[in-house]
Amino acid sequence: MRLRYVLPVAAVGILAAAVVWLLTPTAVVRDAGLVVEVPPHVGVTAIARRLEEEHAVRSRWAFLAVGALRGTARSLKAGEYEIPRGATTLEVLRLLESGRVRQHTVLHPEGATVSELARALESARLARADDVMRAAADRAFLDTQGIEGDSVEGYLFPDTYQFVRGMRVEEILGRMVQRMRAKLSADIAARAKAQRFTVHQLLTLASIVEREAAVPEERRVIAAVFRNRLELDMPLQADPTVQYAVRKERRALTRADLLVDHPYNTYRNVGLPPGPIASPGLGAVEATLDPAPVKYLYFVALSVDDRRHHFSTTVEEHNAAVARYRASRAQ
Repeated sequence: MRLRYVLPVAAVGILAAAVVWLLTPTAVVRDAGLVVEVPPHVGVTAIARRLEEEHAVRSRWAFLAVGALRGTARSLKAGEYEIPRGATTLEVLRLLESGRVRQHTVLHPEGATVSELARALESARLARADDVMRAAADRAFLDTQGIEGDSVEGYLFPDTYQFVRGMRVEEILGRMVQRMRAKLSADIAARAKAQRFTVHQLLTLASIVEREAAVPEERRVIAAVFRNRLELDMPLQADPTVQYAVRKERRALTRADLLVDHPYNTYRNVGLPPGPIASPGLGAVEATLDPAPVKYLYFVALSVDDRRHHFSTTVEEHNAAVARYRASRAQ
């Protein structure tokens, strides 16, 4: 009679041990943790199978059973998850229930272009570069963001962002545009209007200042040069605008480049180009609204190795500074 009771007790013990084992961390998770992507629009069975195949859980059936007991099996959220080291099946389930997906840091620095952002997003596997460029110039999207230009160029605030895999391109760009809107306070808009600048024109000129000013302390002086030229109807002759026109980001220009017939070529066209050429930071925006009280009309780099500039009021002084710069290149 005793044997009849011993066997069921032993069986229950073995079953309990098996269940506990099925719910413990896999060898992969126990040693180092894991990153798993749960695709959208798939059922709980497919999710469980993927977790088992990726070694996030020991058994898809155990995962399904725990989900059924908790009543959350059909409300798991898609996304990319970072399974922490030592996570049990229950902890993996709770993570998918919470929707705490993995964050990806993307830096969009001051002076960066939409093209550079597109490459950064593609490198992080957050979006295809072609899709970013297409959305950036989509008229319907631009209208929803209140952008009068032909692109989001210049309207993306330079900052460090946290994005999650699976976000639509329009969501990513929209968040960056809204950050710029938040930073452009009512005071900045009022100051721009008082100086007969629209916000679009302000961002356009500020983007040129941003790309030309290699050191922050020169921003207000460089802004003054361009504003002085605008007042005299002189071409801005800003190399970064030509680089933008011929798609030579941060690369040396040729004489042929300076002659190209393009709306963004400020060597051939007087006034501001049609829109921004990069993302200006608040420092460049402030410098554009508050330029230094100087009458300079020209500037050129001091030397090949110096990021600062020599500023001139007359063309004769400027030509002498250019000659010194060329001599430094020849050394």
